[in-house]
Amino acid sequence: MKAYKTEIYLNAKQIYKVTNTIGVCRFLYNAFISYNKELYAKEARFFGGMEFDKYVNNELSIEKPWIKDVSSKARKKSIMNADTAFRKFFKGESKFPRFKKKNRQDVKVYFPKNNKTDLEVERHRIKVPTLGWVSLKEKGYIPTNSLVTSCTVEETAGRFFISVLVKEEVELVHEVLNEEGLGIDLGLKDFAILSDKRIFKNINKSIRIKKLERKLKREQRSLSRKYEHYKKLTKTDGEAKANQRKNLNKNIQRIQKLHLRLTNIRNAYQAYVIREVMKTKPLFITLENLNIKSMMKNKHLSRIIANQKFYQFKTNLKHTCRKLGVELREVDKFYPSSKLCSKCQTKKLKLSLSERNFICNACGHTLDRDENAAINLKQAKKYTILT
Repeated sequence: MKAYKTEIYLNAKQIYKVTNTIGVCRFLYNAFISYNKELYAKEARFFGGMEFDKYVNNELSIEKPWIKDVSSKARKKSIMNADTAFRKFFKGESKFPRFKKKNRQDVKVYFPKNNKTDLEVERHRIKVPTLGWVSLKEKGYIPTNSLVTSCTVEETAGRFFISVLVKEEVELVHEVLNEEGLGIDLGLKDFAILSDKRIFKNINKSIRIKKLERKLKREQRSLSRKYEHYKKLTKTDGEAKANQRKNLNKNIQRIQKLHLRLTNIRNAYQAYVIREVMKTKPLFITLENLNIKSMMKNKHLSRIIANQKFYQFKTNLKHTCRKLGVELREVDKFYPSSKLCSKCQTKKLKLSLSERNFICNACGHTLDRDENAAINLKQAKKYTILT
């Protein structure tokens, strides 16, 4: 099973259907959480997703008839998603489920394949249940000769995206790998330093990102001023309040577009780094298990660390390594990669962050701090195999 995600173009009727369905799905997800929260506080029991779906069909939809204006499969999927979130919480796998907000745009509409003619794919369009034919932005991206089982539609910054799940027959190709491995040291000064002396710079320091971040800061200040002005308007002045709300929504969408642009640039750069790393066809790749949660507690560096997206990079690299048959290794977070000498393996007792060059006290070996750490990761003997 493989997922393909691309942007789609909708007409006015289709936009109305999707936004309406997203609103109902968000309402049902939040209703399930609030209902179970009250029930658990009173009776210490949990109301399952299937039971709540029956309650919605038989009782809640009578009180609120607009619930049945949208696809029943999409409604049920949002309820079952909330059910899964609750079960993960009780198992200790995640935190207590949070209410979904409209401005976060994290609700996806689920469309399964009901009929044989549903989810037919042509070069430039796809047939989505209840929406009909939808134009694709990337023509020929989704394979036309494969079986599409389901799809989800989401809205981000005024743009609509479709993610389709495709069943494909894939032939495994075993590539000839080099005998040499690779160590990757992730950092803040530079994004990735490799043991073969390649360095990938921190894209967040580039002019393009800094310009967008400055623009984002201005838009956020503008939105804050609009909110303060909106609060001061009297309740009787309904027309002025309605106009102010329109301006607020426009400002919110501008901020969402900037966030999406920044995310796309960072994701594209990470994909480029992974491609360049895999071009050498290493026998194995070794990473360090970074304690991101503790690193984020530093208020001076938390934003910079979050923008680097280390966890996402590791997840994408793991997927690529599994696909190409490369062994991905991970050393323990207490492994002293920066303090060890890559030549004689002597451990340095003290090494401050200001020391950018590693100088061994035993053999006098001098090397860049991050490059030394990358070589030590490559030479590590104790590790966990991720792929």
